[in-house]
Amino acid sequence: MEEALIKVKDLCKIYNPGENEVRALDHVNLEIQKGEFVAIIGQSGSGKSTFMNMLGCLDVPTSGEYYLNGTDVSTMKDNELSVVRNREIGFIFQGFNLIANLTAIENVELPLIYRGIDRKTRRNLAIESLKMVGLEKRLHHKPNEMSGGQQQRVAIARAIAAKPPVILADEPTGNLDSASSREILGILKDMHKTGKTIILITHDNGIADQAKRVVRIMDGKIESDTINEKFEEIRA
Repeated sequence: MEEALIKVKDLCKIYNPGENEVRALDHVNLEIQKGEFVAIIGQSGSGKSTFMNMLGCLDVPTSGEYYLNGTDVSTMKDNELSVVRNREIGFIFQGFNLIANLTAIENVELPLIYRGIDRKTRRNLAIESLKMVGLEKRLHHKPNEMSGGQQQRVAIARAIAAKPPVILADEPTGNLDSASSREILGILKDMHKTGKTIILITHDNGIADQAKRVVRIMDGKIESDTINEKFEEIRA
């Protein structure tokens, strides 16, 4: 069997070590294979945000190992982490995180500039990913000229433009109305159909139920890890 794309072994994150320590993550073990669609669900204070920071290479654990695409990233320094993050992960955030004075296409091109991709290739990748999210007619619109749902679609296009192995979506529908939320989840499902690995972080059962596999986290531990039997019919 192919090596797991994500492999977490005995992961701990402790804040304020000592008497008043907080174990945000407490000996977590998890494997995610290439092409999976996984929701990680937990309430506020469950450890899910800390876990997202670990998976996204935004922070390192107190102890334990994290292998991303075969590389142990758990002991990397900040500068090494940023290289891995830029290469391996496409982020989609609740707050869109678009640059206000850049157009849709310029926002999508930004991470490609960091990766040293030449201008022509960059432009083509940006147009291709904006087409994938149905925004080919909005290439030159700025964020304030678009709805929340459209802004989140730009953010998705930015996440997928460089074709990273992992898409990490943190509460991607948190700021959207129900119609836009359905639209965004539909795009994530379509991306999964093309073979992308999607990790969806949420506190909402209804959102988590859209994924094929649901990992519940509570008090810094994985409480359950189940396959969503209804996934195929939901997807249809």
